[in-house]
Amino acid sequence: MDKVIIYLETKGDELKKVSRELVSAAKLLGDTFIGVISTQAAEAVTAAGGLGLSRLLNFSPQEGKLYAAEAFVAELRKLIEAEKPAYVLFGQTPLGRDLAARLAASMKIGFINDVTAIDKQDGTTVFTKPLYAGKVISQFRFLAEPPCVVTIRPNIFAAAEVDARTAVAAEEVTPDFAVAKSIITGLEKKETGMIDLKEADIIISGGRGLGGPEHFELLFDFAKAVGAAVGASRATVDAGWIDHAFQVGQTGKTVNPSLYIACGISGAIQHLAGMQTSKCIVAINTNETAPIFKVADFGIVADLHEAVPALKAEILRLRGDEK
Repeated sequence: MDKVIIYLETKGDELKKVSRELVSAAKLLGDTFIGVISTQAAEAVTAAGGLGLSRLLNFSPQEGKLYAAEAFVAELRKLIEAEKPAYVLFGQTPLGRDLAARLAASMKIGFINDVTAIDKQDGTTVFTKPLYAGKVISQFRFLAEPPCVVTIRPNIFAAAEVDARTAVAAEEVTPDFAVAKSIITGLEKKETGMIDLKEADIIISGGRGLGGPEHFELLFDFAKAVGAAVGASRATVDAGWIDHAFQVGQTGKTVNPSLYIACGISGAIQHLAGMQTSKCIVAINTNETAPIFKVADFGIVADLHEAVPALKAEILRLRGDEK
């Protein structure tokens, strides 16, 4: 019976989608699941408890003390020593990357990050992940004895369903913040009014081909109409056209939506590293030799200022939501 510890993240009062995806990934690695969460939101705790876990621990935040890496790692080590899991899973998120690497280093145990597939080959579990900005797709096996730490890229696995009827009650754990070298005391959310890029099913991104910052409104309008998030290339961010929060790429966010529409983006390696695992890529560019077309499933050689409104109108027509 292989145990898997899953670190579940929240966003506001809700459980993050990537947390439910981790449960699906865990089912490929074991049959007993222990969840760890850190929140004061009863709604998120209830949802986490309904994910088919055998145990759920809540690293309860304290007044003015929301998160401290050293304190959380110490509690995770205690849990690992008590439960002896085969794997510990985190999302490939800022928080997940921080905790996972620290935990693996402190315990000197195996670690693979940014996993995009889990398979069985000759009775051995094989983990797939991209390397060198996505130019190489590699497969790894753990040689180290369990437990091993793994981070999973968001939007790869199907999100597990929540069944509140079978929810387990959370066990409250108070981390020892005295061991921390730094403590996060509060979070200030930057409102964009848009869907989170990391969790978006559809992303519409713009590059220098837009012609200027004012033309991002064309993409925001399109995104709002079809329920998508807006992304951007590094060139547009560096030019000051849009905030870094929208940047997709090696120095921005790595995304994996069902549909990625690249508008006026040439397809530099830096950008491809952040989006080329998207399930379907549509590229719009006036340059038919642009590198983006090499990774695109569908290419449109056209002026994006004409193609985007046409695409929007056709999608709304097919949805029966013409305006």
